[in-house]
Amino acid sequence: MNELDFSTTIGNAWFPSPIFTASGCASSGRELAQFFPLHDIGGVVTKSVMNKARHGRPTPRMAETPSGMLNSIGLQGPGIDAFIAKDIPYLIEQKARIIVSIAGETVEEYATLARKLRSVAGISALEVNISCPNVENRGLVFACDPDASRRVIDGVRRTIGGEIPIIAKLSPDVTDLVAIAQGVVESGADALALINTVLGMVINLDTMRPHLGGTTGGLSGPAIRPIAVRAIYQVHAALPKTPILGMGGVSTGRDALEMIAAGASAVSIGTASFTNPTALISVQSELKELLRIKGFESLRGAVGFAHRPEGVVQ
Repeated sequence: MNELDFSTTIGNAWFPSPIFTASGCASSGRELAQFFPLHDIGGVVTKSVMNKARHGRPTPRMAETPSGMLNSIGLQGPGIDAFIAKDIPYLIEQKARIIVSIAGETVEEYATLARKLRSVAGISALEVNISCPNVENRGLVFACDPDASRRVIDGVRRTIGGEIPIIAKLSPDVTDLVAIAQGVVESGADALALINTVLGMVINLDTMRPHLGGTTGGLSGPAIRPIAVRAIYQVHAALPKTPILGMGGVSTGRDALEMIAAGASAVSIGTASFTNPTALISVQSELKELLRIKGFESLRGAVGFAHRPEGVVQ
């Protein structure tokens, strides 16, 4: 039996495995590195970094929900200069494949971040997290505005050049996700990250007030997986040649394969790591075994399989 080709590509970047961390759930990998070598997974997607240091939102910042959790961290972080000085060298030392996630409040801030990262060695790809409020437009989230999302990606592409692949991270909280996806791809995105968290809220019945300090938060975990699978399936149907980094409630190899069959070329794992720090390793081995059992010779052969008329591989 031939050895399974478990590799994947995003733009011109090659990864030996399709299993990545999800931005925001492992900072820059230090926490997870206690449990397994970061080199053993496909890649580390860093927590979204902004131009200046941020303290984030007030506490409480997290709440458990049925089959998931809400978080309202507020993109707390050290800022891009400290990140480049401290976190990138650490990840390179760990031989991790690095996907840097960037976030901004203005179109120009995204371009500034791209400019600072342009000459940094060792970065495999750039995740552009446009699921952030646009302060120039009364707080409307970039990814919910077709024009604003296009401008961000266009600005990053013009700044970063053509060497580093751009992954646009989109919000599911839109009426026409396919139109947003098509717009950012036309503006220079090489791939798409689907999906970011779903906006949610919890009321504390002891206080009869919103539980989170920031009122609303991002819902993650198994509760959102069907939304993510739907989003991946719809976008892959419209943009079959655009790689998708799927995420949202993946905790087993079966979950990952479901996203891959829907059209994902790689899968990020986030919330599952909070309860099981070795979740990425177990999902990776389970996915590999499932692909073998189903007769696939490569991961690429399974990508988007649910769209094909042939039926299930036995």
